[in-house]
Parts: sequence; structure tokens; C-alpha cells
Amino acid sequence: MTTPINEHNMLTLDFWRDTVTYEGKTIPVGTMGCETLNIPDTVIERLNELCKPVNRLLEAMNQQRMDTTLLPDARKAAEGILTLLRDVPPFDRLDMDFYLPGISKAFTPEGLKAYCKAQVSEPLSPEQLEAVRLGVLLGRIVPVLGHLAYSLAEYKSGMERFALLLDAEGGDRTPDGLAESFGRCFPAEVRLNEETAWMALANETSQYLSILRPGEDRARLVKRIHYVSFVGMLRADFFEGLCVGHAPKKCRICGRWFLTTNARHTKYCGGFAPGDKLGRTCRQIGNLRGREQRELAPDHPLKKIYSRRMNTIDKKLERGTLDEETAAVMKRLAKSKMQLAISDVAYAQGGYAAEMEQAALLAEAHTRKK
Repeated sequence: MTTPINEHNMLTLDFWRDTVTYEGKTIPVGTMGCETLNIPDTVIERLNELCKPVNRLLEAMNQQRMDTTLLPDARKAAEGILTLLRDVPPFDRLDMDFYLPGISKAFTPEGLKAYCKAQVSEPLSPEQLEAVRLGVLLGRIVPVLGHLAYSLAEYKSGMERFALLLDAEGGDRTPDGLAESFGRCFPAEVRLNEETAWMALANETSQYLSILRPGEDRARLVKRIHYVSFVGMLRADFFEGLCVGHAPKKCRICGRWFLTTNARHTKYCGGFAPGDKLGRTCRQIGNLRGREQRELAPDHPLKKIYSRRMNTIDKKLERGTLDEETAAVMKRLAKSKMQLAISDVAYAQGGYAAEMEQAALLAEAHTRKK
């Protein structure tokens, strides 16, 4: 039986081959884990302040203290967290217009009362379960949002070191090479402790479903995993990407991380270059820089033609088969043609090589002398 995809499931991923579907959107697996590396420290600092009222409520709930006076500040902070993340990848994929009203209803005395009912050990009837729905939501969302700033900071700190290793020049970016890098950074004998607790994958559940993904008319057998925290979900997406050869790369223009889906050592992302008045992307500027560097290289094909012609002129001067005046004119012509070819692609691919032939250059020099 084909299951319709659930577009509103904040902590659930559907994995299929080299893609992942989240909130009704299908993207290359590893995308969200990579995007998290770009979350500014200023955003995490702001999140840290917003998480404090939520954590005070979480502490009271853990101690079975149903303190309703904590709810207004916690509700305002929870709404502030989602509002702050509305335009911050990867959280910008969340439908905030859907989630914000539900959170506002959960952070209420009614939601807290329902949470208490949800903690009872005896089985609840379907009617009772519906009555405590807000309490279940409150019990799930409070720890998720309360720990968000700390866990994001830990994720960035630990995962960025690994990403820099993957980004090193000359590294093997194939799935085998990425696996070897992973083994060096996270050896099997390393035990989980306070410093590596963010690496733990706990309280996640998985299932296999036949679903219709967005924009497709054929069912796919996907692995659906439900997480208890954003960081656990993002970390899993990062590592699942490595399994299929997807890895982060740091743009040499803007300094942001972007995902590569093959083994090529791409240097530039496709985002707009900061401060560029022409509105060009980093890749466009990078290609221009690369061309300029190639043009400056001594072994550039256009320069090799020029160097070969200059050597021929010098040898004829040494042998006395060419006079100095004609040789000087030929050298000036050759240099101007080489410079024109570097700046004019059409000329470089057209008449440049023919005009740089010894006979053609000599004939033009004689014409110029006359």
C-alpha cells in the first residue's frame, strides 16, 4: 500500500538512494547537514538567549513541577526561535505558518495540563489520546527547542573540523575516500563521552514505506527515520551523504560551505558573490579568476605559440639570416597578437595561430616597414 508523504513532520527524513525528502521537499542527501555549517554564530548566540526560558520550563517539567507562570515567557521564546530560523537554511524548509499556531496552543495551561495526563502509565483511550495531543506536542517540542542552541554549537564545532579535513586539497572525494577520512576522524575505538556526546544516535526509530514523493507518479521504497532532535537528524543526513559520495566543500570566494555530489574538487559555489556589483555568482567569478591564472601560466597554449616564435626569431638573428630591424618589428607584432588572443577568444580560436606562423609574421613585418 502506497503511503502519501507527510509534509509536516518536523523531525522525520525519508531516504531513497542519493536523495532525502524533508517536509515534502526532495534534495540531495547531505544538503541539510552541510547547510548547518553555515549557520552564523550570531544566530546561535541569539538562539542561546531564546532557549533559556524554554529550558526553565523543561527543568520544571522534568521535576514534575507544573509551573504555569513559566509558560508565557517560554511560549514567546519558542515562537521567537522558529521566527528567527524562518529564513535560515536548513530550517527555512519548515512551514512556519503551520507550526507556529500549534506551538502557541501547546505552551498554555491547557497544554501543560494535557502533558500531565500524557504521563500516566495506564493505557489511554483514543478519545483521551486526542485530549492530550497538545500535551504530547509540548513534551516533544520543549526539549527540542530548549537544547537547540547548545547542540547546534556542538555540531558546528565538531563537524566543521571534519569538513575541513574533507575539504583538504588533494583529498579523495569518492565514497571510498570519504569513508577513509571518516575512519581517521572518528575511529571505532573512540568511546562516547561528554566531548563526543553530540555524536550519539539515541531514541530514533526507522521504518520502510512505499511512498509517492513530490512531483513523482511512481512509488518508492524509502527508509523513514524519526528523530528526537534536530541535531541528530542533521548529523544523520550529513553522514548518509558521505555514504553516497556527497560531501561539503568550502567556497574559495564567499567562504560558505556547499555540497558536492561527485568526486571533483569544485572550488566555488553557485551562490551570489558578496559585494559583487554586477550580481555575479561565486562560480562565475571563480571561472574568470581561473582563466586569468591560466593565462598567466608560462605553459598557456597561446603563450607557447608566442614563445616558440620568439625563439625562432632569436635563432635567425644569431645565424645572420634576419636583420635586427625586421626582427624587432616581428617581436612587437608577435607580442601584440599574443595579448589580443588572450583578451579575445574569437581571435584566439580563429586567425591567431596562422598569423603567428614565421612566414606570415615576416611578410607583415616587411609591410609595416614599408
